[in-house]
Amino acid sequence: MTTIDPAPTGTDSTEQRKAVALEYLKRLDRGDDFFELFDEHVQFYFPKVGLTDGIEALRDAFAKIGSLLKGIKHDYAYFNYVVSGDTVVIEGTSSGQAADGTEFRAGVTHAGRWCDVFEIRGGKIHRLFVYLDPDYAGADTQRYGWLS
Repeated sequence: MTTIDPAPTGTDSTEQRKAVALEYLKRLDRGDDFFELFDEHVQFYFPKVGLTDGIEALRDAFAKIGSLLKGIKHDYAYFNYVVSGDTVVIEGTSSGQAADGTEFRAGVTHAGRWCDVFEIRGGKIHRLFVYLDPDYAGADTQRYGWLS
């Protein structure tokens, strides 16, 4: 599903914005460098990491996030896109392996469903807020007894 706002604030087209967001996710999956896709003043949010500002803080945040996973694969064919101006929202599913070796897959385990909200201008990601449960292994059973 794609919603298109005819009045984006930058010069990028809807398809160009979607392509930048998709390239970020593909590089993330491959373990390739993706930091060049971000503006140096990027604002980033990830649950349990919090809000960060700037490319160096983004690098630090991804060092923390990377410690949660051995690998991840996003299901590109099933993404839902909503685009309005500079904002690209992608709702999707993923699968992978948590750092402890526990496998996760959307629809099979509790983890793997997510939503990313991007602001993309001039071919760069200026804002990325990630919404998901970072407990990929389902280990937080003491607080959420239904997971045991």
